[in-house]
Amino acid sequence: MPKALVAYATRSGDTKEIANLIAEGIRFTGGEAKVANVAEIKKEDDLKGYDAYVFGSATYHGDMIQGMKTMLFLAEKAALENKTGGAFGAFGWSGEAIDRIYGTMKNIFHMNMVKEPLRLKSASLGGGIQMAQEYGKSIGKNMTA
Repeated sequence: MPKALVAYATRSGDTKEIANLIAEGIRFTGGEAKVANVAEIKKEDDLKGYDAYVFGSATYHGDMIQGMKTMLFLAEKAALENKTGGAFGAFGWSGEAIDRIYGTMKNIFHMNMVKEPLRLKSASLGGGIQMAQEYGKSIGKNMTA
């Protein structure tokens, strides 16, 4: 069964909620999904063994949370090339972190990004629950075992 890692960095809990909904969408397609706070990912080996990777962070003062930056440095060494990828995040008004994560995964890690990044102010606003689950489904459908 294909497995995905959904790793997030959050300040208020919104990004964690979105991560859990994405994981739910992955599970709807028959895949496995592990949801992890980036603080749990301490070494390169913590990133191995997955078919897909979905990274997300809240945007704070125009940038991603430091824990996500640190995890991305580990991910750069984890040989994620050609793996399925997705990026997401919660934001108040700007959302730059989401695009930076997506760009890193696509252009530095050379991952196969399933679609544009998922940008939500909150999972509970404007159909966010369904949007996050649908994003997860798109990841699940593109994973390879």
